[in-house]
Amino acid sequence: MKVIVVGAGISGLSTAWALAKRGVQVTLLEQGPVPNPLSASGDQHRIIRRAYGGQGGYQRRIGAAFDAWAEMWDDLGAKHLVDTGFLLLSQTAGDEGEEYLTGLKEGGYAVEEMSASETAGRYPFIDASTIRFGAFSSEGGVLLCQKIAADLRDWLVRSGVDMREHTWVSAVDASAGSVTLESGGVLSADHVVVTAGAWTLGLFPGLATDLTTYRTAVAYLTPPEDLRPHWENGPCILDVGGTVDGYVLPPVAGTGLKVGAGVHKRTSGPNEGRVPEEGEGITIRNLFAPPFARIDEYGIADVVTCAYTFTSDEHFFMRSEDRLSVVSACSGHGYKFGAVVGRKIAEGLLAKDLEAARVWLEARD
Repeated sequence: MKVIVVGAGISGLSTAWALAKRGVQVTLLEQGPVPNPLSASGDQHRIIRRAYGGQGGYQRRIGAAFDAWAEMWDDLGAKHLVDTGFLLLSQTAGDEGEEYLTGLKEGGYAVEEMSASETAGRYPFIDASTIRFGAFSSEGGVLLCQKIAADLRDWLVRSGVDMREHTWVSAVDASAGSVTLESGGVLSADHVVVTAGAWTLGLFPGLATDLTTYRTAVAYLTPPEDLRPHWENGPCILDVGGTVDGYVLPPVAGTGLKVGAGVHKRTSGPNEGRVPEEGEGITIRNLFAPPFARIDEYGIADVVTCAYTFTSDEHFFMRSEDRLSVVSACSGHGYKFGAVVGRKIAEGLLAKDLEAARVWLEARD
């Protein structure tokens, strides 16, 4: 069996990995380098966590994600996951911090609940007067994206995958199972899997009824010196509570202190606005007061722009037709499932049951 994978973000890399392990001949095409700094998988680190609030299907599936990552660490000979655990904060009744906590409790998953003062006592970068409570779960941590992509790239090459960086695809033919390269060449296979992330609509504009592309950005902060050790030994913050949909990744394993907020996004093409705007880092930083204490003492080390596709209900997207499958995660939350997404696509192709793969990825049960 021959498969062409278009796009070498985490879903594409993992699909190539899972197929190659099963003896499939794979060609992997990527428009830039691997890792590609413009891709959603090109940043320093991402959160993996159990909590999913009202999306119980993903909450139940995270165990399979951890299993797939463990298999990948064995193949790569390195574990690119730092087990920091994750923290939930609530500022107002019914906010996402409380929603995530409720989902964990209803699912029967262990979580440590803390008062506002207990939370700030453990994590001095939090202003106790701005939160209602905190909650900690050990079942989560930080995935080191750039190290994962670099090691997967090298593993795929060693395993005989035809890896082609800086190769643009201009068209895909579902019935022929072929792709046309911008250079004019045509490649054919038994199946084509497109995992092109924010560039998917460039190949399939008709999917705009299902997918919307957004431009967002994250900021890397320099904390006050007395708070630095607390951040370096702290957990991810899955949600800071309130209304900003804010998340935080601690500076571990050579990464920076990253903050991002769901409210800081706008519809945009994947190549538009990729240079950070003047003052954008400060704007993002200031979304985190509350609940951060002493926000003005945090410097801006860097700002990184990102482009994501979203579905309207924030579930994953998969559509198959003839000899083509298009797969898209929803926003950044797709990264944590990257390894198991690749596994499910490979299983579906070999079992000739891509519908089962779609049902699993959409996680509506």
